[in-house]
Amino acid sequence: MIVLYHCMSARSFRPLWMLEELQAPYELRMLPFPPRAHAREYLEVNPLGTVPAMIDGQLLMTESSAICEYLAVRYSTNGLHLCADETDFGLYLNWLHFGEATLTFPQTLILRYRRFETVSRRSPQVVEDYTRWFLGRLRAIDSALAGRTYLCQERFTGADISVGYALMLAEFIDLGGHFPERVQQYWTRLQQRAGFQRALAAQQQAAEQQGVSLIHSPLTGSD
Repeated sequence: MIVLYHCMSARSFRPLWMLEELQAPYELRMLPFPPRAHAREYLEVNPLGTVPAMIDGQLLMTESSAICEYLAVRYSTNGLHLCADETDFGLYLNWLHFGEATLTFPQTLILRYRRFETVSRRSPQVVEDYTRWFLGRLRAIDSALAGRTYLCQERFTGADISVGYALMLAEFIDLGGHFPERVQQYWTRLQQRAGFQRALAAQQQAAEQQGVSLIHSPLTGSD
């Protein structure tokens, strides 16, 4: 049984979404955010105290995009990854990492210096600079979607999950109104997927059942 450690709507939503797309069996263990402060016992699972952490047998993985690729290759029967002989294989790998390394990185700085830091350490200049950075990177997605429904091989893949989560986070931090038209249409399509809807429901249900307060969420600004 796959075990996924997850905070509400954090980066760990990527592998949760992938698991729901695959409809693979898994156990979801919810944590308050940040777990290194509010669930110290979690450090025995992942010494970094970050999410996600996924356990599959003896394997521990902690990088959200890498987990998506692992799950897609190992468990997919419906083309959620691309093979090396497919035309868009290189694009697939690029977008898979683009979602985390290029898009989510500036968002973490926006969250930190707008919400998480104490008032005296907040920095409107950092927030403004990295907001511009993030929105500028959306031009690449907008261009890639010209004439396409999805980013690669004209089918939904893990690359769309990686980038889609970054768009989800952007909407939560009030940047959704700045999406280019094609990016907004793409994000709307992603939200309509049954796997995405199941992932939203799964985290909500698990949080309620496990007594994890939503006050400690990466998107509430409480930590």
